[in-house]
Amino acid sequence: MKTSKNFSSVIAISSLILAMLACNFGASDATSTPLPPTNPPPTTVPTEVPPPVVESSPTPEDTTPVIDTSAFDALLQDFVEKGYVSTTEGEITPIDPFKEEWAQLNYYQWWTIDKQASDLVFSGHFKWSSSNSTPDLSGCGVVFGLQDSDDHYVVILDKGRIAFFMSRGSNVYEVGKTRGPGRVNFSNPAEADFALAVKGKSAYVSVDGEVTEYTLSADQGTDGDFALTLLSGTNSGYGTRCEMTDMFLFVPK
Repeated sequence: MKTSKNFSSVIAISSLILAMLACNFGASDATSTPLPPTNPPPTTVPTEVPPPVVESSPTPEDTTPVIDTSAFDALLQDFVEKGYVSTTEGEITPIDPFKEEWAQLNYYQWWTIDKQASDLVFSGHFKWSSSNSTPDLSGCGVVFGLQDSDDHYVVILDKGRIAFFMSRGSNVYEVGKTRGPGRVNFSNPAEADFALAVKGKSAYVSVDGEVTEYTLSADQGTDGDFALTLLSGTNSGYGTRCEMTDMFLFVPK
Protein backbone atom coordinates (compact mmCIF):
# COMPACT_ATOMS: atom_id res chain seq x y z
CA MET A 1 0.00 0.00 0.00
CA LYS A 2 1.30 3.42 -0.97
CA THR A 3 0.15 6.56 0.85
CA SER A 4 1.29 10.15 0.73
CA LYS A 5 1.13 12.99 3.21
CA ASN A 6 2.07 16.62 3.34
CA PHE A 7 4.02 17.94 6.26
CA SER A 8 1.56 20.80 6.53
CA SER A 9 -1.46 18.76 6.16
CA VAL A 10 -21.32 -28.98 -8.74
CA ILE A 11 -22.47 -31.00 -11.45
CA ALA A 12 -24.72 -33.84 -10.38
CA ILE A 13 -24.20 -37.07 -12.42
CA SER A 14 -27.14 -39.59 -12.71
CA SER A 15 -26.45 -43.34 -13.04
CA LEU A 16 -28.40 -45.40 -15.60
CA ILE A 17 -28.93 -48.99 -14.42
CA LEU A 18 -29.42 -51.48 -17.23
CA ALA A 19 -31.52 -54.62 -16.36
CA MET A 20 -31.36 -57.80 -18.43
CA LEU A 21 -34.82 -59.22 -18.95
CA ALA A 22 -35.39 -63.01 -19.48
CA CYS A 23 -37.41 -63.92 -22.61
CA ASN A 24 -39.98 -66.84 -22.56
CA PHE A 25 -40.58 -68.74 -25.81
CA GLY A 26 -43.78 -70.77 -26.52
CA ALA A 27 -43.78 -74.15 -24.70
CA SER A 28 -43.95 -77.43 -26.78
CA ASP A 29 -46.10 -80.43 -26.00
CA ALA A 30 -43.10 -82.57 -24.97
CA THR A 31 -40.82 -81.33 -22.33
CA SER A 32 -37.22 -81.98 -23.03
CA THR A 33 -34.47 -81.84 -20.54
CA PRO A 34 -31.21 -80.57 -21.89
CA LEU A 35 -28.17 -82.76 -21.52
CA PRO A 36 -25.13 -81.46 -19.82
CA PRO A 37 -22.39 -80.55 -22.22
CA THR A 38 -20.00 -83.34 -22.97
CA ASN A 39 -17.08 -80.98 -23.19
CA PRO A 40 -17.36 -78.41 -20.43
CA PRO A 41 -15.31 -75.30 -21.01
CA PRO A 42 -11.95 -75.31 -19.34
CA THR A 43 -11.55 -73.51 -16.11
CA THR A 44 -9.45 -70.40 -16.51
CA VAL A 45 -6.78 -69.90 -13.89
CA PRO A 46 -5.80 -66.24 -13.61
CA THR A 47 -2.17 -65.47 -14.11
CA GLU A 48 -0.64 -63.38 -11.38
CA VAL A 49 0.76 -60.17 -12.79
CA PRO A 50 3.67 -58.67 -10.91
CA PRO A 51 3.16 -55.11 -9.69
CA PRO A 52 4.67 -52.37 -11.83
CA VAL A 53 8.12 -51.22 -10.93
CA VAL A 54 8.11 -47.57 -9.93
CA GLU A 55 11.43 -45.84 -10.23
CA SER A 56 12.07 -43.33 -7.49
CA SER A 57 12.93 -39.80 -8.52
CA PRO A 58 15.74 -37.96 -6.83
CA THR A 59 14.68 -35.46 -4.19
CA PRO A 60 14.87 -31.97 -5.71
CA GLU A 61 17.48 -29.72 -4.22
CA ASP A 62 16.38 -26.72 -2.19
CA THR A 63 17.32 -23.74 -4.35
CA THR A 64 16.06 -21.11 -1.91
CA PRO A 65 18.83 -18.56 -1.56
CA VAL A 66 20.44 -18.36 1.85
CA ILE A 67 20.21 -14.86 3.27
CA ASP A 68 23.22 -13.75 5.25
CA THR A 69 22.06 -12.11 8.47
CA SER A 70 25.45 -12.12 10.20
CA ALA A 71 25.91 -8.34 10.04
CA PHE A 72 22.38 -7.74 11.33
CA ASP A 73 22.87 -10.36 14.07
CA ALA A 74 25.96 -8.48 15.21
CA LEU A 75 24.08 -5.16 15.20
CA LEU A 76 21.26 -6.73 17.20
CA GLN A 77 23.66 -8.09 19.80
CA ASP A 78 25.33 -4.69 20.08
CA PHE A 79 21.96 -2.98 20.56
CA VAL A 80 21.01 -5.47 23.30
CA GLU A 81 24.26 -4.79 25.13
CA LYS A 82 23.62 -1.05 24.91
CA GLY A 83 20.03 -1.36 26.11
CA TYR A 84 18.39 -0.23 22.86
CA VAL A 85 16.41 -3.51 22.66
CA SER A 86 15.64 -6.04 25.39
CA THR A 87 16.41 -9.38 23.65
CA THR A 88 17.76 -11.09 20.55
CA GLU A 89 14.85 -13.58 20.68
CA GLY A 90 12.31 -12.77 18.00
CA GLU A 91 11.64 -12.77 14.27
CA ILE A 92 14.00 -11.34 11.65
CA THR A 93 12.31 -10.43 8.36
CA PRO A 94 14.38 -9.53 5.28
CA ILE A 95 12.87 -6.68 3.24
CA ASP A 96 13.14 -6.53 -0.54
CA PRO A 97 15.23 -3.73 -2.07
CA PHE A 98 13.38 -0.46 -2.54
CA LYS A 99 13.78 2.15 -5.28
CA GLU A 100 11.41 5.06 -5.86
CA GLU A 101 11.44 8.73 -6.82
CA TRP A 102 9.00 11.48 -5.93
CA ALA A 103 8.71 15.11 -7.02
CA GLN A 104 6.35 17.02 -4.76
CA LEU A 105 7.94 19.45 -2.37
CA ASN A 106 7.34 18.79 1.32
CA TYR A 107 5.34 15.60 0.68
CA TYR A 108 6.35 12.11 1.76
CA GLN A 109 4.95 8.76 0.63
CA TRP A 110 5.06 5.47 2.47
CA TRP A 111 4.93 1.83 1.33
CA THR A 112 3.76 -0.53 4.09
CA ILE A 113 5.52 -3.78 4.99
CA ASP A 114 3.29 -6.68 6.07
CA LYS A 115 4.54 -6.50 9.64
CA GLN A 116 3.27 -4.98 12.84
CA ALA A 117 5.47 -4.09 15.74
CA SER A 118 5.74 -2.06 18.89
CA ASP A 119 9.37 -2.54 19.85
CA LEU A 120 11.60 -3.20 16.84
CA VAL A 121 15.03 -2.96 15.22
CA PHE A 122 15.43 -2.01 11.56
CA SER A 123 18.57 -1.58 9.50
CA GLY A 124 19.37 -0.85 5.87
CA HIS A 125 21.71 0.90 3.48
CA PHE A 126 20.29 4.15 2.12
CA LYS A 127 21.23 5.98 -1.10
CA TRP A 128 19.41 9.13 -2.11
CA SER A 129 19.68 12.17 -4.34
CA SER A 130 17.66 15.16 -5.50
CA SER A 131 17.42 16.68 -8.98
CA ASN A 132 17.82 20.10 -7.38
CA SER A 133 21.31 20.89 -6.14
CA THR A 134 19.86 22.70 -3.12
CA PRO A 135 16.79 20.66 -2.11
CA ASP A 136 14.64 21.25 0.93
CA LEU A 137 14.45 18.60 3.65
CA SER A 138 14.39 15.25 1.79
CA GLY A 139 15.64 11.66 1.79
CA CYS A 140 14.91 8.02 2.63
CA GLY A 141 13.30 6.87 5.83
CA VAL A 142 10.86 4.66 7.72
CA VAL A 143 7.41 4.94 9.28
CA PHE A 144 6.48 2.99 12.43
CA GLY A 145 3.52 2.87 14.81
CA LEU A 146 1.20 3.43 11.82
CA GLN A 147 -2.42 3.34 13.00
CA ASP A 148 -5.71 2.85 11.09
CA SER A 149 -6.20 6.59 11.55
CA ASP A 150 -2.82 7.15 9.80
CA ASP A 151 -1.28 8.56 13.00
CA HIS A 152 2.38 7.48 13.02
CA TYR A 153 6.02 8.30 13.61
CA VAL A 154 8.36 8.96 10.69
CA VAL A 155 12.16 9.19 10.53
CA ILE A 156 13.85 10.70 7.45
CA LEU A 157 17.59 10.76 6.82
CA ASP A 158 18.31 14.10 5.18
CA LYS A 159 21.72 15.19 3.94
CA GLY A 160 22.06 17.54 6.90
CA ARG A 161 20.15 15.98 9.78
CA ILE A 162 17.92 13.25 11.14
CA ALA A 163 14.32 14.45 10.76
CA PHE A 164 12.10 12.70 13.34
CA PHE A 165 8.38 13.56 13.35
CA MET A 166 5.12 12.43 14.94
CA SER A 167 1.99 12.70 12.79
CA ARG A 168 -1.39 13.03 14.48
CA GLY A 169 -4.49 13.91 12.50
CA SER A 170 -3.58 16.66 10.06
CA ASN A 171 -0.65 17.87 12.15
CA VAL A 172 3.01 16.88 12.14
CA TYR A 173 5.20 17.55 15.16
CA GLU A 174 8.96 17.29 15.47
CA VAL A 175 10.26 14.79 18.04
CA GLY A 176 13.12 16.31 19.99
CA LYS A 177 16.32 14.44 20.65
CA THR A 178 17.32 13.39 24.15
CA ARG A 179 21.03 12.97 23.47
CA GLY A 180 23.39 12.54 20.57
CA PRO A 181 24.25 14.71 17.57
CA GLY A 182 21.11 14.47 15.44
CA ARG A 183 23.14 16.13 12.69
CA VAL A 184 24.83 14.61 9.63
CA ASN A 185 26.81 16.04 6.74
CA PHE A 186 26.27 14.48 3.30
CA SER A 187 26.60 15.76 -0.24
CA ASN A 188 24.12 15.20 -3.11
CA PRO A 189 23.95 12.24 -3.90
CA ALA A 190 24.42 10.64 -0.50
CA GLU A 191 24.52 7.20 1.08
CA ALA A 192 24.75 5.82 4.61
CA ASP A 193 24.08 2.84 6.84
CA PHE A 194 20.90 3.51 8.82
CA ALA A 195 19.44 1.70 11.83
CA LEU A 196 16.47 2.36 14.11
CA ALA A 197 15.63 0.74 17.45
CA VAL A 198 12.37 1.38 19.29
CA LYS A 199 11.96 0.26 22.89
CA GLY A 200 9.02 1.54 24.90
CA LYS A 201 9.03 5.32 24.74
CA SER A 202 12.62 5.57 23.52
CA ALA A 203 13.93 5.47 19.97
CA TYR A 204 17.55 5.23 18.82
CA VAL A 205 18.70 6.24 15.34
CA SER A 206 22.13 5.11 14.12
CA VAL A 207 23.74 6.72 11.07
CA ASP A 208 27.03 5.10 10.10
CA GLY A 209 27.35 3.89 13.70
CA GLU A 210 26.68 7.21 15.43
CA VAL A 211 23.56 7.06 17.61
CA THR A 212 21.04 9.74 18.55
CA GLU A 213 18.39 9.02 21.18
CA TYR A 214 14.83 10.37 21.08
CA THR A 215 11.97 10.37 23.59
CA LEU A 216 8.55 9.54 22.10
CA SER A 217 5.18 11.02 22.99
CA ALA A 218 3.61 9.78 26.21
CA ASP A 219 0.14 9.74 24.61
CA GLN A 220 0.89 8.21 21.19
CA GLY A 221 1.78 4.51 21.05
CA THR A 222 4.27 2.76 18.80
CA ASP A 223 2.24 -0.41 18.11
CA GLY A 224 1.23 -0.48 14.44
CA ASP A 225 2.34 -1.09 10.87
CA PHE A 226 5.85 -0.55 9.58
CA ALA A 227 6.59 1.18 6.27
CA LEU A 228 9.35 2.54 4.07
CA THR A 229 9.14 6.20 3.14
CA LEU A 230 10.52 8.87 0.82
CA LEU A 231 10.34 12.62 1.37
CA SER A 232 10.64 14.89 -1.66
CA GLY A 233 12.65 18.09 -1.38
CA THR A 234 11.80 19.63 -4.76
CA ASN A 235 9.12 19.84 -7.47
CA SER A 236 11.64 19.80 -10.32
CA GLY A 237 12.84 16.86 -12.44
CA TYR A 238 12.62 13.48 -10.78
CA GLY A 239 12.41 15.18 -7.42
CA THR A 240 14.07 13.02 -4.79
CA ARG A 241 15.22 9.49 -5.57
CA CYS A 242 15.70 6.86 -2.86
CA GLU A 243 17.25 3.39 -2.87
CA MET A 244 17.23 1.17 0.22
CA THR A 245 18.98 -2.23 0.29
CA ASP A 246 20.25 -4.84 2.78
CA MET A 247 17.18 -4.27 4.91
CA PHE A 248 16.07 -6.33 7.90
CA LEU A 249 13.30 -5.85 10.46
CA PHE A 250 13.48 -7.52 13.87
CA VAL A 251 10.43 -7.84 16.12
CA PRO A 252 11.23 -9.22 19.60
CA LYS A 253 9.11 -11.92 21.25
